[in-house]
Amino acid sequence: MATVLSVSGSPSASSRTGRLLRHLDQRLTAQGHEVVPLDVRTIPTDALLGADFRHPAIVEATELFARADGVVVGTPVYKASYSGILKALLDLLPQYALTGKTVLPLATGGSVAHVLAIDYALRPVLNSMGAAHIVQGWFTLDKDITVGEDGTLALAPAAAEALAPIVDRFSAALPGRTPVLAVAS
Repeated sequence: MATVLSVSGSPSASSRTGRLLRHLDQRLTAQGHEVVPLDVRTIPTDALLGADFRHPAIVEATELFARADGVVVGTPVYKASYSGILKALLDLLPQYALTGKTVLPLATGGSVAHVLAIDYALRPVLNSMGAAHIVQGWFTLDKDITVGEDGTLALAPAAAEALAPIVDRFSAALPGRTPVLAVAS
């Protein structure tokens, strides 16, 4: 069983990005992985913006990255790039915090005009941090993510159909085992 750190880089508690990640966490858990969620917005802003490397929350986040076999990094796209709060965290991690890790970059946004943010903004940073393998990322339109009144997430059928094999390929690329793929959810 691999340990997966699922990082939401959204500053919003009611974020579609965060909800999408928690939805995908369930798929990875069903495939036998231990999934540890990390919502960057829960890290104190004084630690992030003050670059306090010794703050307990930053130390804990660094340890979570170190223990993970794989990392899913999700972010909303703002102004053609990943979120500032995600950038603040990545800047505080050790230079090679992703060494030996398999990484899945994901992004959400309001327009397909932002789809290249994964490859031209996020992927280079993940690569510079030493990721062993960055699998194909995926961009999901906000309009394809619906949150019910009870908080449940529903993906548009085409989005769900496209995203499932992306997550499954990430799962299969994780070190240490060949997971049994879960049935479509």
